[in-house]
Amino acid sequence: MDRLDAMRVLLAVVDSGSLSAAARALRSPLPTVSRKISELEAHLGTRLLTRTNRKALLTEAGEGYIVAAREILGRVEEAERRASGEYLAPKGDLVMTAPIVFGRLHVLPVITDFLKAFPEIDMRLTLSDRSVSLADEHIDVALRISDLTEGNLIATRLGSVRNVVFASPDYLQRHVAPSDPHELEGHACVAFEGVRSARSWNFRDGEKPFSVPIRPRLSVNTAEAAIDAAVAGLGITRVMSYQAKRAVEAGLLVPLLEAFEEPASPVHLVYLAQGALPLKLRAFVDFAAPRLRTILR
Repeated sequence: MDRLDAMRVLLAVVDSGSLSAAARALRSPLPTVSRKISELEAHLGTRLLTRTNRKALLTEAGEGYIVAAREILGRVEEAERRASGEYLAPKGDLVMTAPIVFGRLHVLPVITDFLKAFPEIDMRLTLSDRSVSLADEHIDVALRISDLTEGNLIATRLGSVRNVVFASPDYLQRHVAPSDPHELEGHACVAFEGVRSARSWNFRDGEKPFSVPIRPRLSVNTAEAAIDAAVAGLGITRVMSYQAKRAVEAGLLVPLLEAFEEPASPVHLVYLAQGALPLKLRAFVDFAAPRLRTILR
């Protein structure tokens, strides 16, 4: 029995939640996955998983073993990277995640230039507005637009962005621009149903935060759709400053109520604290950080 391979199979089962899901992820026949788990349990003389029709749950012994297995496999992967020269020359695979709009508009062009400059590095970019665990999802580097709460991350600050209210020149020709957030109650609004409420918007008057109700003529689930509707003159919208940057530069949207904006959200590149930083990751951070800072000025 290959114990390292069996550990990898066990981790796949735990991470995916079932033997069948692990078999799909590993592209291995289900009987093979089941056999490797059984062989590992027989070798250890204890049951690691409790199998049901839909799930595979760790036993008490399995919970202790999985921690050690992750550490062992991590050390093996580290040794393999060192042996292959990954710490001597920038090469290998990098996995990155970034928010959808920021990633498409600003991160993807930087990655394109980076890959041209480093032909021995390949990357996988996942665009998602969901904050994911770098360790659990095997992500090398992430772009985060939020305050950082995880203590196991190394962060490189890039700048900051704000939530801003916008309207099109056409809408403002037909309606008096609001000079105070409370006046939004009398305006048609386009609500972006992201992490914030679609029925009220938050502002700040000096140090005092407050919320005002809005009347959404349209609610959408992407910033691009909210921007397009606002550009078409349907109503006032509120999105992150970088999301509307191109429309503002083209004269299609005008920022409103800037004196009442909430504090800016910091933008960081983050990666897990580890031993020797792989050269491929250091090369990417050094390449991307100054370019992304220029965008966020």
